[in-house]
Amino acid sequence: MPLSTISTEELPAILSQLDQAIYNHQQWYDAISRTLVCQLPANELDLGNDAHRKCLLGQWYYNNSPTKIRAHPGFIALGEAHEHMHKQAAHILGMARAGMAITTTDYDNFANSLQRVRLQILTLSRELEDIQRNADPLTRASNRIHMLPKLREQQELVKRGVHRCCIAMMDLDHFKLVNDTRGHIAGDQVLAATAHYIIDHLRPYDRIFRFGGEEFLICMLHTDMKDGQELAERLRQGIAEMAIDVGSGEPVHVTASFGLTLLESSISVEQSIDRADKAMYAAKSEGRNRVCAWEPSME
Repeated sequence: MPLSTISTEELPAILSQLDQAIYNHQQWYDAISRTLVCQLPANELDLGNDAHRKCLLGQWYYNNSPTKIRAHPGFIALGEAHEHMHKQAAHILGMARAGMAITTTDYDNFANSLQRVRLQILTLSRELEDIQRNADPLTRASNRIHMLPKLREQQELVKRGVHRCCIAMMDLDHFKLVNDTRGHIAGDQVLAATAHYIIDHLRPYDRIFRFGGEEFLICMLHTDMKDGQELAERLRQGIAEMAIDVGSGEPVHVTASFGLTLLESSISVEQSIDRADKAMYAAKSEGRNRVCAWEPSME
């Protein structure tokens, strides 16, 4: 589930929980350091195989963390780093209890695992702060100002051969008719419902940006054209099947047209966006409610 499914109302509470997680992590580290330096008896909870579940950070992670962030790769990575850290801690605490000298390698491994946990918490927190600053308040999609820097980051990864990246321009068909017949409040509800549907059905690492009006740009990572077309087609079908409740009268039904292209390494990001835009207009001209891939003949 993408982090962008989190509403602007929910973000402050989650960020506060992450701040508390950082504090708890530091308190736990201070207690471990005091135990080692002062040669005190170790806390039995820190020696158990399930120690990562019993510390304050672990209790939050496994029992009280928000459902909406649990499937996010960064949250999963935090759990893995946290469990590894506790194994390192149990190892050096066990050595100390047995009267063995703790080697620099053992201590460095423990210290590095501590830093990884802190880095994972901070990274997750920064992602959420980034969403809070840059999300379009109506649709929860990222705003256009935020789009180009993110796409350029992905283009650099494409250039280095890390992955392929597909982008899609999406536009709601006959959206003006919704505003004209049902009113602008209903139009806003349709925009929000459509964007939320896309956000809910993207993979955790994909991104959606509000390009302007009823146009959105979707960035699909680790995706070639074939997979991109399949994902866009699923989104298109899902939007067409929606019945959007706008509070009065019959539900609103809308369709969307998609234009698809790869984020190329040999041309500018803006040129790739232009290709997706031209493919989207081709989808419009071919009857709307369809997915078209960019072709050189569209230049």
